[in-house]
Amino acid sequence: MPLLADEVRWGRTTIPYRYVYAKRKTLAITVHPDLSVAVSAPEGVPPAAIRGRVRKRAPWIRTTWREFELYLPKQPPRRYISGETHRYLGRQYRLKARPARAESVKLERGYLSVTCPQGNHSETVKRLVQDWYQRHAERVFDERLRAWAELLKRNKILAPAIRVRRLAKRWGSCTPSGDIILNVELVKAPKDCIDYVIVHELCHLSERNHSPRFWRRMDHLMPDWKKRRALLNQMADV
Repeated sequence: MPLLADEVRWGRTTIPYRYVYAKRKTLAITVHPDLSVAVSAPEGVPPAAIRGRVRKRAPWIRTTWREFELYLPKQPPRRYISGETHRYLGRQYRLKARPARAESVKLERGYLSVTCPQGNHSETVKRLVQDWYQRHAERVFDERLRAWAELLKRNKILAPAIRVRRLAKRWGSCTPSGDIILNVELVKAPKDCIDYVIVHELCHLSERNHSPRFWRRMDHLMPDWKKRRALLNQMADV
């Protein structure tokens, strides 16, 4: 069945959504991490009835939007020129690019030092810096997952595989197969924030939305998750 589009107004809020008819008995509304709203409706339910149900659920949809918005990375674009500020594990470093025969990226005395034959060529520096972040993110995320191994074992949670990707709108996500995808940009945040995102996604493996059961599970696994999330929200990469 094709996806159909509609929207409802709730006060000053417009809620666009897509809906599809399926062989099911009840109507289901899902809010995705990219803030899109999807509805799966039993065959034969008129569009007006679907609009009525979405409008009735508008307070929950707006609350869920706000929860997801708190979880979105806020990262302005980088130009990859000397003097620019970059973060790694919560600390700020000045980018210093200079010419040399060999390509390298190192943390040196408060600087993210980049060398390459092209010197301060921004596209080359960008490639080197992004590759450096990718390598370090893979190592750090694996380290942080292993740090939680004992707690996961006690709670009968299987440690999943972690994949590192560049995500536009999320710090992380989990796949239907049980893998966790983390945004490479997360390695710029402190380890406490990285742990928060990992545990957040672990909870999503059993609770796919932000239901009360999801937050109870977060409370159990990480009692100070609100503090960690607040810190993550302050980590706009400036």
